[in-house]
Amino acid sequence: MRLTDKQLEVYHQDGFVVVEDLVTPEELDGLTHRLREYTHEGRPTDRLKIQIEPRVQRGEMTVAHPGDGIRKIDGLVQGDDLFQHLGLHENIVASLEQILGPDIKMFRNSLLCKPPEVGSQKGMHQDSPYWPIEPMELCSCWFTLDDATMENGCMGVLPGWHRKGALPHIYVMDDYVIDPAHYRQDDMVFRPMKAGSGLFFHSLLPHYTAPNRTGTWRRAIALSYMSARSRYTGQGDCPVYFPIKGRTFPGCV
Repeated sequence: MRLTDKQLEVYHQDGFVVVEDLVTPEELDGLTHRLREYTHEGRPTDRLKIQIEPRVQRGEMTVAHPGDGIRKIDGLVQGDDLFQHLGLHENIVASLEQILGPDIKMFRNSLLCKPPEVGSQKGMHQDSPYWPIEPMELCSCWFTLDDATMENGCMGVLPGWHRKGALPHIYVMDDYVIDPAHYRQDDMVFRPMKAGSGLFFHSLLPHYTAPNRTGTWRRAIALSYMSARSRYTGQGDCPVYFPIKGRTFPGCV
């Protein structure tokens, strides 16, 4: 599966493109079952990093099961065989090659849970201002394990705004978001997606997800990739990033 010329044009123009049916129904079932094993059935999580919903963490909200309070799980691609297969999936990597080129590494992967009636919003932000990587031209595949709807927290984006560069961000409670004075809320469009779809988006595309106010899960994993020619700009030595395809270059990630 590769992007069509039109899809690639849309990606560069709008900063994102949605691709449906990236995996088979059997692969999707396997991923959702495996995730449930981690959150509710006691599968060991020692190789993973888990973040709890802030209101649950602070004791402002209680949940029936600890798994119902999980906000984020990092490291599934490195720590789990099924999610590693997803991160290396030929349908995802083929599209990434068209966007990033033949030499690719994974910057991070983060499972975003949004439990029923618990999952909080993620304010409007760009990814690259968080990340010590230059140039600011990474690409993420936001892969849905459940149907993402207007009610449970599908992605909202500002089409074309990736071409405006990095925007000023400010800290607010539990979040780091674009200063509201620097974007227009009316420009945001929402992209509901069915389970098994991927929203490929530029790391400077402003995006947002609403709280989950429904009785169903909205689980998605953000698989974030970069050209292996990218440069690390953080403190200390460059981390060892997960190789996806192609070569590694001296002085680069």
